[in-house]
Amino acid sequence: MELTGRWLPRSIECLRGYTFGKFSQDAVAGLTVGLVALPLAMAFAIASGVAPQAGLYTAVVAGFLISALGGSRTQIGGPTGAFVVIVAGIVAKFGLSGLALVGMMAGVLLLVMGLTGLGTAVKYIPRPVTIGFTGGIALLIASTQVKDFLGLKTPPVPSEFLGRMEVLGRYLPTVQWTTVAIAVISLVVIVVWPRVTKRVPGSIVALVLGTAATAMFHLQVETVGSRFGGIPQGFPHFALPQFHVTHVIPLLPAAFTVALLAAVESLLSAVVADGMSGDHHNSNMELVAQGVANVVSPLFGGIPATGAIARTATNIRSGALTPIAGMIHAGTLLVILLVAAPLVRFVPLATLAAVLFVVSYNMSEWREIGTILRLSKTDIAVWFTTFALTVFADLTVAVGVGMALAALLYIYRIAETTSVAPVTAEYLQDGQAHILQDKEIPANVTILRIHGPFLFGTTEKLAEASRDLNQFAAVVILRLRNMTALDATGVHALEKFAERLRRSGKVLLLCGARDQPAQLLSQAKFSEHIGAENILPHVQSALVRAREITGEFDGVAVELASRMERGPL
Repeated sequence: MELTGRWLPRSIECLRGYTFGKFSQDAVAGLTVGLVALPLAMAFAIASGVAPQAGLYTAVVAGFLISALGGSRTQIGGPTGAFVVIVAGIVAKFGLSGLALVGMMAGVLLLVMGLTGLGTAVKYIPRPVTIGFTGGIALLIASTQVKDFLGLKTPPVPSEFLGRMEVLGRYLPTVQWTTVAIAVISLVVIVVWPRVTKRVPGSIVALVLGTAATAMFHLQVETVGSRFGGIPQGFPHFALPQFHVTHVIPLLPAAFTVALLAAVESLLSAVVADGMSGDHHNSNMELVAQGVANVVSPLFGGIPATGAIARTATNIRSGALTPIAGMIHAGTLLVILLVAAPLVRFVPLATLAAVLFVVSYNMSEWREIGTILRLSKTDIAVWFTTFALTVFADLTVAVGVGMALAALLYIYRIAETTSVAPVTAEYLQDGQAHILQDKEIPANVTILRIHGPFLFGTTEKLAEASRDLNQFAAVVILRLRNMTALDATGVHALEKFAERLRRSGKVLLLCGARDQPAQLLSQAKFSEHIGAENILPHVQSALVRAREITGEFDGVAVELASRMERGPL
């Protein structure tokens, strides 16, 4: 029974007790996120160097399979920005058959990762590497959209970043101001519309307005129709790609990179979904679903797919309860292909460029870069190297070099935690304030300890230990006396933990941090998250601070009781 449950898709589990009321909520969420996915799917496909319908086919086929077979209740799958750069490079060098081969090989690798329990391996990618390659991808995506945003008339634009920017700069005088106007208005609508209402996505409003203006006023701007001849109306067609055996070995590194990116982004999206919905996803089942989706998608003209964080968040905010919502999202896009495909030819590429500019900004995580720049020089070096290699070299190289550097730094940090020193009277006296055995712990205080290095690959243990915050008291003391080393990934995990406690109305105290962790927390300005007064030198002072806080709570409770006795609040 345990084995069956381990490999049971969440869509099957959720059918138990499924009601019409739940279906209604899932239907609304599925329709909403389906409309959100429409411009994104086309934009990602165009940016990847393939026809817009390839993105829609991916969202339909892979999106349905990821929801139907996956290990998350609310995950939405489809084409994402993570693949744009590598897909464009594969298409330029090996054509669509090479892309299909990469997608299917990546799918097989994902299946192996899921079936062998390697789904947990992606946690060994450190935060600076992740921020480095996502920031680099964001910059590259934005650079590919400058041409359509400005309506430039250029020869074929090079795939290399510097070459692309040189060509765009040379042909800047060919800017088309009508195109710029459409692009700027679309961008403003996407950014400003959420302040009006969040029920209708800004990207959809911009898409409708841009398409309507182009069709009604016969604007001289490039559209999906003028560049691609529109999109075919009807179901995605099944066709076996024409593979070249000689391409297998040259494309293997790209397949590994696609599989790695798909695993990282899908599991990161599933974690975000867990935090928003209170669910707990099955990592290995999620990777199995991603593998099946990426094997099948190329058979219908699709491109690589993974979990999409923004669309998953939209799905949850729209009221999704089960994977049925994700399946309805795929069905919504299929209906559009069957009914409204002829209208897509009027969609201006400038509007899709504006959509991708916003996507690039959101995926760049610039705020996270600011945090990393406050940390150690080694973390900054890993981030900058990964970022620079992503932009100026190759994503496969960037991830490989970033991981190698992170591994060397991991060994270095572990080595630095070893110390040899005599036990003296001063050492024994200083340690007395850190000892728990002789201290009274109040009933409304929970003490949590971290023992050993808290580096990438180990931070998930804090999330596991604190999954149910209801079991924690009002004041949580995180004892760091035996935490021997800390890195950027560890700092990020502590920040997330502090935020979760704050949202649940609890107070976090840190105590006993050793030299290296204490210095890194100071550089990261961790005190901004919990207050400098809540970072203590040892557990003895932390217990004193906890009693002060609980006394304040008690004082508030007494005051409320007194006011209630005097009359209505």
